[in-house]
Amino acid sequence: MTEQTQITHADIMPPADFAAIRAAKQAEIVALKRHRRLEVGPFATCYFESYDTMWWQIHEMLHIEKGGEAQIDDELAAYNPLIPKGRELVCTVMFEINDEDRRQAFLARAGGVEETVFMRVMVEQIDGVPEADLDRTNADGKASSVQFIHFPFSEAAIAAFRQPGAEILVGFSHKAYGHMAVMPEDMRAALAGDFTA
Repeated sequence: MTEQTQITHADIMPPADFAAIRAAKQAEIVALKRHRRLEVGPFATCYFESYDTMWWQIHEMLHIEKGGEAQIDDELAAYNPLIPKGRELVCTVMFEINDEDRRQAFLARAGGVEETVFMRVMVEQIDGVPEADLDRTNADGKASSVQFIHFPFSEAAIAAFRQPGAEILVGFSHKAYGHMAVMPEDMRAALAGDFTA
């Protein structure tokens, strides 16, 4: 959709204008996200972010919380880091377990899982780098159910990723969660547009 890497105040719509297009825009974002979502193992889902998904998230937060102008800077600070900056992919990882007891038991065993995310593009492995905004594993070793991961690419890895049919794996090497998934071709093609380098 767009190759911008930063959302500014100038990109924020007035609340009434956003409300008028919200339903149509939501349908557009749902269609966009369809090719940016990858399940890895039984509990983890990776949602690969972009300018458009973060633009939507910021506007949704402003729409729901109604904090007005005073809220905008906080939302920009929270979501701008998750927009790929040209030589990376960025994903939100969510560990989704409906049963509360099972979820808490899993997260208690999954401390440090954010340090074990990787992507393999052909023969090159890219280790995920957790977003540095705050610690996603607490002092007791319990992981957060939401993680934000950056994958910094070399030029060679970008070139390989852009090749139609390239084999790409996304996985975790944590002792409590060792799973991988093959990225579908339609997703590879969609995410290749995130690279501007």
